[in-house]
Amino acid sequence: MITELQLSLPPEIALDEQALRKFVFKKLGLSPSADVVLRKSKQSIDARSPRVKVNVLVTAYIDEVPPALAQLHGGYRDVTNRPQALIVGCGPAGMFAALRLIELGIKPLLFERGKDVRARRRDLADINKKQIVNTESNYCFGEGGAGTYSDGKLYTRSNKRGDIRRILEILVGHGASEQILVESHPHIGTNKLPQVVANMRESILKAGGEIHFNCKVVDLLIERQAIKGLRTEDGAEYEGLGVILATGHSARDIYELLHRKGILLEEKSFAMGVRIEHPQQVIDQIQYHCNGDRGPYLPAASYSLVAQTRFEGVQRGVFSFCMCPGGFIVPSATASGEVVVNGMSPSRRDSAYANSGLVVAITPEDLKPYAADGVLAGLSFQKELERTACRLGGYSQVAPAQRVVDFIQNKTSASLNDTSYQPGLQSVNLLESLPANIAQPLREGLQQFGKKMRGYVTNQAQLIGVESRTSSPLRIPRDRQTCEHPQIRGLFPCGEGAGYAGGIMSAAMDGERCAERLSEAKF
Repeated sequence: MITELQLSLPPEIALDEQALRKFVFKKLGLSPSADVVLRKSKQSIDARSPRVKVNVLVTAYIDEVPPALAQLHGGYRDVTNRPQALIVGCGPAGMFAALRLIELGIKPLLFERGKDVRARRRDLADINKKQIVNTESNYCFGEGGAGTYSDGKLYTRSNKRGDIRRILEILVGHGASEQILVESHPHIGTNKLPQVVANMRESILKAGGEIHFNCKVVDLLIERQAIKGLRTEDGAEYEGLGVILATGHSARDIYELLHRKGILLEEKSFAMGVRIEHPQQVIDQIQYHCNGDRGPYLPAASYSLVAQTRFEGVQRGVFSFCMCPGGFIVPSATASGEVVVNGMSPSRRDSAYANSGLVVAITPEDLKPYAADGVLAGLSFQKELERTACRLGGYSQVAPAQRVVDFIQNKTSASLNDTSYQPGLQSVNLLESLPANIAQPLREGLQQFGKKMRGYVTNQAQLIGVESRTSSPLRIPRDRQTCEHPQIRGLFPCGEGAGYAGGIMSAAMDGERCAERLSEAKF
């Protein structure tokens, strides 16, 4: 017999395996010795009232053998001698595109400017401890892309872009916990995702695919408005059935290459701002209605905030972005002379800090000072903000910062709080240092957030700048059905860098979609 139960329980029951088993047995009137397998299929926390509940969907298999929780994908066919396709970028879009091409009988060749996940760690240590930026291997560039070492969150709203369950099952098949199939906001964590990525690499290589690390693509080979192949920095040329361009939102040289070659690009909406960092206890206290001690069962609390503000008569959205409970702020620059911050959380989310991006929507009006740069105006705005942050931090990876109440009151903080950001902080007046079209909406947005979350606006929290890489300010256009660029046959713009994704899951689904369209294309 199979029985499904929708339950709303206290955390000490829902999140404790033995307590939950005892509760379900009692509810179903089962003997303690009954042959029963319990399986959660959904789990979410409801903290809207002072008495926090956990909503769980539990299936009891009574004298039944439960099916496999995940349909594990593997055993990929050998494509060593099959026609090949080229993929630029070894992030989630590129890696999932490669695996899907293998399933479709096409040999993938991946080109990654950075290093593999293991070698990449040394460069991350250098930027954190020595403030040395490796322009090809950093938090943005390298195997697995930006998500590998900046959190590994798997939540997405892109329900219509692909098969979310399939992507999660592929991750489980490569070593991720089956818990990601259950949680409403699944998360692998920066400490565990690198091994999953390495396992995916092995699947690609064992099937006969190729991955070229430390291999920067510098040109696309185009003949008669069709892509023939690509050229790498060492002068080598490669040809294939088509090119999937999955370079991520920070590969600015690729945008500049396309622009020089006269390949159509489009401006896209994006946002910029800062990171806000609180003690995790403060967020727990607000969200769980407790004294800051959430107890042994509840995870570090998170939040999502949105406000509408007006600046010089224009309405602007201000919102939290990539919230990292129990996490760290990390330096995400991709070149010397710039400071960029991002957030990450380990799988246990057990840091003493909570951080989130707080960003402001950028309008076409904001880009008018950069009109001479044409479609690359958004990139120029990003660069200026990042260079200013570097100057304010003393031309290192030290980041400018200010306590939250001091920011609202327009005064430089006499001292700053302890921080998870390893390179360190420099106290500045961000209200005066940031462009007014970002600083003033942030100020108003924070005041609104303080009313929604009492205790959120406090000098226990501080703002750290700048958060400028929320998404690409450009889109590489493509046909909605074929996914090909409208000018260049065989060129498939893909993932976050092309403007069609906003995280690991949506990028992975887009990678699969582009692989499928490439396999169907008639060149």
